[in-house]
Amino acid sequence: MAVKNIMIVGVGGQGTLLTSRILGGITLRAGYDVKLSEVHGMAQRGGSVVTYVRYGDKVNEPIVEEGQADVLIAFERLEALRYAHFLKKDGVIIVNDQRIDPMPVVIGKAEYPENIIENLSSRYNVLSIDAMSVAKNLGNTRTFNVIVLGMAAKHMDFPVEDWISVIENTVPAKTVEINKKAFMTGYEMA
Repeated sequence: MAVKNIMIVGVGGQGTLLTSRILGGITLRAGYDVKLSEVHGMAQRGGSVVTYVRYGDKVNEPIVEEGQADVLIAFERLEALRYAHFLKKDGVIIVNDQRIDPMPVVIGKAEYPENIIENLSSRYNVLSIDAMSVAKNLGNTRTFNVIVLGMAAKHMDFPVEDWISVIENTVPAKTVEINKKAFMTGYEMA
């Protein structure tokens, strides 16, 4: 199989690392060679966090180049805009419709762009979800990232049972049931 490239982008504290561990687990379970690479900006201060997940028969390097991502999972709108140029022509962006102001916006040095999802949709295949509201309805807002991953899973070739098994083995034991429910909610919404 040719190498597949997934990017996960968000801000510190949004669960990008847990999401990358789940993705790494599902690809290993399927028997692929997998490379993960994490790039942390000022993650603990709300800065960008980018994770690359590359898998296939043989993966030589962990970094996804511009124009090569099959799937871009974005946990925040501005992060989707920031990294959209990494997407392949036929790739898909799964974006959580959430606004988190970066420091330049907070201190008044920059404006948060308007109509990000609409502008991205005019150029890319974009699936948008207000995952925070969905997670709130499920009873745990910390599961929004797994809801977004559930949507993204529809664009990857792994059986849903394998996803559930990897989630069971990856998330903290006390959160297994809510994370499985979150994943299936996103999966069914895709």
